[in-house]
Amino acid sequence: MTTLSLTPVRTSDRRPLGVTVAAALLALVVLTALLAPWIAPYAPDAIDLSASLAGTSGDHLLGTDSSGQDLLSRVLHGARGSLVAPVLLLAVAALLGVTLGVLAAWRGGWTDALVSRLTDVMYAFPGLLFTVLIIAVFGTGTTTSVLALGLAYTPTVAKYTRSLALAEARKPYVDAYRVQGMGGARICARHLVPNLARAVVGYLVVLFGEALMSLATLSYLGFGAQPPSSDWGLMVQEGQAAVVQGALLPALVPGTAIALVVVSFNVVGVWAADRLGRQAL
Repeated sequence: MTTLSLTPVRTSDRRPLGVTVAAALLALVVLTALLAPWIAPYAPDAIDLSASLAGTSGDHLLGTDSSGQDLLSRVLHGARGSLVAPVLLLAVAALLGVTLGVLAAWRGGWTDALVSRLTDVMYAFPGLLFTVLIIAVFGTGTTTSVLALGLAYTPTVAKYTRSLALAEARKPYVDAYRVQGMGGARICARHLVPNLARAVVGYLVVLFGEALMSLATLSYLGFGAQPPSSDWGLMVQEGQAAVVQGALLPALVPGTAIALVVVSFNVVGVWAADRLGRQAL
């Protein structure tokens, strides 16, 4: 007699179609960013005034801007900086935020109160306003924007890490290591922080789209990347004047690239955070 298996299928482990499509799009964007010097039809700063605001054609698949620069080439070259900058931003926020969050949860008492008050004060200022104030002091540019936004995102990462670390510090293995004479710094560095890594990484993936949008906003406002950069946010700002002349592509092409990448990262990020969070339990 044939025995039928009654083991339930874990449908939750299947990747939704939307996540697959978003992940494929992100992989394509990353690949084109890496290969931009070889696959872009023109140099990103190549000016051809005779082709100013040209529409789509065989020579310019996505048209040109007011200076005759090929939009496809600029978007491809700008992808690298537009993707790397949010990674650096979140690295700064993670380094500071995880350190503060774990320190507050582990030490407790006045240390926890001090860190909590510090993050509350930073929350009192809108993130963009806080960033603009820092840029006003240290000057415009991508580096300043990354560091300023990294500081702006630090309280969010710190509060999230603190909530995780409080629960992790109560687990039996922490007391076991203490009984063995292991110091608090060693326990945190070798055991507690690595156990939080999955959940924190998942949270950072969710924040990536927001970080990319924040950097693009600063570039659009003139505080981030400066000409002749091919940063997507700066391209939208430069293409805005052409809209009045009826040419939508200079602003539409980079704006669409930003929207697609942000939405894709949000879709993949939420799914990845859920998976990493469940595995960390």
